[in-house]
Amino acid sequence: MAERRDDETESRRILERVAHETEPGGASFIARTAKDARDRVTAAGADRADPIEYWGTRIGRTLGFIIAIGLLVWLVYAAMRGSLF
Repeated sequence: MAERRDDETESRRILERVAHETEPGGASFIARTAKDARDRVTAAGADRADPIEYWGTRIGRTLGFIIAIGLLVWLVYAAMRGSLF
């Protein structure tokens, strides 16, 4: 009986989240995605009490983002020239 109640509670939580994310008055998909990306790169979820973890996370994610953009530019450039190597 308790397991069924947990399943119902979880189902209601999921339905409420879907309703919240799809309601017209809420933030658009692009705005939410941009905010999530900014929070990820700026290490919004990192423990601010530990400066090593906080700055290491920010530096690592920023470098990863820059490298990903560089690889994307290289791929487009190589595709335009007709050769990947």
